[in-house]
Amino acid sequence: MKALVTQREDAMPASVRSDLEHVFRAAYPKVVGVAARVLGSRDEAEDVAQETFLAFSRTDVPPGEAIGWLCVAAAHTALNHLRSGRRRVSREEAASDRVTVAPDVADTVVAREDRLRVRAALARLPRKQAVALVLRHSGLSYAEVAAALDLAPGSVGTTVRRAESALREELNRDASSR
Repeated sequence: MKALVTQREDAMPASVRSDLEHVFRAAYPKVVGVAARVLGSRDEAEDVAQETFLAFSRTDVPPGEAIGWLCVAAAHTALNHLRSGRRRVSREEAASDRVTVAPDVADTVVAREDRLRVRAALARLPRKQAVALVLRHSGLSYAEVAAALDLAPGSVGTTVRRAESALREELNRDASSR
């Protein structure tokens, strides 16, 4: 086993952080959770997590700040995926390949459309609001959100409430334009 560890360490480029494995094991579930809340897909969230950890491996972010940095980066990356429209093509292909009979197809369609509307509205919010909203609803505490976004802890609640209000306005605007 020692030989395997030595080989693996020798194979790692010098630019890879020595604490990457430890940070990865500690933060991966939370990073995937943040991305999944934005994207609505575990598979795509894992892709975003991979991109996020790759970016993290090239930084000098202190280990104590890693989870906050990773969660913000995952939210940003997931929002970029939403905004770029890359998901639409893969989602349509996956939907056309899937032939399932749901107990109530109308409910399934309505729920899917609602989730898509919410994600589209989230993508139209100012980035800081969208990220604050995603992080807070991903289970991060006010203190963790504040640290991750470099906000005063007392302003996190206001930022999240404003983001929720802006999201409702976007959803209402979307509904009235139909």
